[in-house]
Amino acid sequence: MMAEISGPTRLDQPALTYPVCSYVPRLMPGMQIPKRVAILTAGGLAPGLSSAVAGLIERYNELCPNVEIICYLNGYRGLLLGKSIRVSAEARAQVSFLHAHGGSPLGNSRVSLANAATCLSKGLIKEGQDPCQVAAEQLKADGVDVLHTISKNTGGSLLGDYLKKAGSDIRILGLAKTIDNDIAPIRQSFGSWTAAEQSARYFGNVVAESSANPRMLIIHEIMGAKCGYLTAATADIYRGLQSSKGFVAHIGQTRSRFDVHAVFIPEMQVDIQAEANRLKQVMQDNDCVNIFLSEGAGVEAIAEELERKGEKLPVDAEGRINYAEIKPGEWFAKQFSAMIGAEKVLVQKSGYFARSSTANAEDLRLIKSCTDYAVECSMRGESGIVGHDEENFNCLRAIEFDRVKGERKFKFGTPWFQDLLSKIGQKMEYAPGQRRVVEVTEEDMNNVKVRINVNTGRTSALFR
Repeated sequence: MMAEISGPTRLDQPALTYPVCSYVPRLMPGMQIPKRVAILTAGGLAPGLSSAVAGLIERYNELCPNVEIICYLNGYRGLLLGKSIRVSAEARAQVSFLHAHGGSPLGNSRVSLANAATCLSKGLIKEGQDPCQVAAEQLKADGVDVLHTISKNTGGSLLGDYLKKAGSDIRILGLAKTIDNDIAPIRQSFGSWTAAEQSARYFGNVVAESSANPRMLIIHEIMGAKCGYLTAATADIYRGLQSSKGFVAHIGQTRSRFDVHAVFIPEMQVDIQAEANRLKQVMQDNDCVNIFLSEGAGVEAIAEELERKGEKLPVDAEGRINYAEIKPGEWFAKQFSAMIGAEKVLVQKSGYFARSSTANAEDLRLIKSCTDYAVECSMRGESGIVGHDEENFNCLRAIEFDRVKGERKFKFGTPWFQDLLSKIGQKMEYAPGQRRVVEVTEEDMNNVKVRINVNTGRTSALFR
């Protein structure tokens, strides 16, 4: 008796149900309902991953509830290992709750089908195996007719091409997500609108730190090693949010103190000396400077500046400059801050805060249209990446795999961005008279107090 009382409580869990719906919709000629579809999310996180999973399941339930749905866990890692879960009736009934969450309910990973060496080192394939072949065989073994990939879709494109060449009937229908909005020819990949808004709101609080110390430099470091869209959009949204507020200039709370003073992105050449000269005056006028910096911005200009000073540049095994080792955030935190006369510098990175957010209204609308269309494509027997095709009048369609390319550059000549630069006083090019060589010493840099909001692994001599 006492053993039963003291023992662990055991509650019977009802078994999940997987009913086969008897309803079969009447389809248009040429359309066919797939028997089993699969879903996976892969790559880095982006707002809307959970909503995209929910949107696909909801649309299949609306149009053809007799379709069986499975989900591979942790992206292509789960596909290669054959780890999946079946979507139960209970999950279908509750799937709308996913719209209130960030991240992915299925888990993500950086495993890529294009990198056989990494797949081998992680035990996902055997020596000599092709990751695409292993993935294709797993899909066949699981009886999958259509695989929906929610990722940047380079992996989906690779697998789709392999299946096509192999003559397989299995189809890939991808949904493009990335906070960088750098997938060509897709006009807008979901997640980037939300990430920009969340990054702007993040800095809306951080900017008040300018009142914590005289001559404060705040660097808002934003994700985007090769594409500056997110940084540019964040700055634009942030200025819009600030314009809705009132300020009390007569006691020092001016709009200019809270403004964006510079935007540095990878696509645009940064004139270090001219910008230092300009921002030194901004510091004098406002007692602070706020810079929005893409994590990959200004590497060429920084390399030139280091070379001019005779400092050693990081090089790879072939002797070429290793731009990945030139960390703009760290460089601006120490050397550039000394160049403009800052006493304290605060580096705040909003990437993880922004990318794990729930999707905003604009992204939810985009996701809804793409998931609905993807389900229709699956019944029409189409493959490709679903998105608005810039090269076909921005029509929503399943874009051919061979046309989808990543790492598209941000078009910094776009009118709204040029208008932003004009309003903050930043120029694309500076006349020689606006450029003045500003030399800083190790002592100058050491006099600047640096605070960074994440562990950056400060192995650089600048931070010892």
